[in-house]
Amino acid sequence: MTVGVLALQGNFADHCRVLRNIGCTCEEVRSLRELALVDRLIIPGGESTVIGRLLFESGLSQEIISRHREGSLPVFGTCAGAIVLATEVMGAPAPSLRLMDMSIERNAYGRQLQSFQTNLAICGHATPIPVSFIRAPKIVRTGPSVDVLATHGGHPVLVRQGDVLAATFHPEVHEEAVLHRLFMEM
Repeated sequence: MTVGVLALQGNFADHCRVLRNIGCTCEEVRSLRELALVDRLIIPGGESTVIGRLLFESGLSQEIISRHREGSLPVFGTCAGAIVLATEVMGAPAPSLRLMDMSIERNAYGRQLQSFQTNLAICGHATPIPVSFIRAPKIVRTGPSVDVLATHGGHPVLVRQGDVLAATFHPEVHEEAVLHRLFMEM
């Protein structure tokens, strides 16, 4: 199985490192040809407006949506990647794939100076994992088919809908592999 990490912008290198450390084959995805080679896709953190715009301009967005609807492309989005997956982006509009029934607010915890690290309890995992919230979004609504796997401050921060996983934080900066393994098992 080959996992693709969208490499148009953002923190794709750390995701690739985590995947390789757990023995996964990883490909950086920048084109339709590269997307065709992967069985799963991670959309990393970065700048959601830029990532979304580049997805749509490159034609990758339509192929991701099509493959996901066919059931042939599970997707995992972290931070900005979660924004790109949402059906509704609150505040400043951002291009979205609309693959997960949730509303999300960009930069909800504040600016870069309000970024923080914490240990987060994940449903089904025995011990909390270290994560970073960096200019993180906040999930403000989830649809009935969305499962909440972790919360912080009373808000969902890790959610799953079928074969789509979204985290409003960064597990990869701590080289934490729990969520990458979960994604591989989906």
